[in-house]
Amino acid sequence: MPWYQFTPAFPPGNPCDPNEYTLVGNAPPSCPNPNNFICAIQAINNFGQPIITAALVCEINAALENRTESVNVLLKPTP
Repeated sequence: MPWYQFTPAFPPGNPCDPNEYTLVGNAPPSCPNPNNFICAIQAINNFGQPIITAALVCEINAALENRTESVNVLLKPTP
């Protein structure tokens, strides 16, 4: 599955809005530590935008609450 970097027009943005992501390809982007905010997600491609399923929303929320990355969610320092 492809990776999408979180690129909100107005930080902090909404990590559950597919319009706030940019397709970066099949390799995950570099996301520096500490792990505080969404950097990128891995999701099914829908014409260049991620399909954010209910399961992915839960994974995003858990990553943010626990400050711990998961298989489909990478974190970065707070902007």
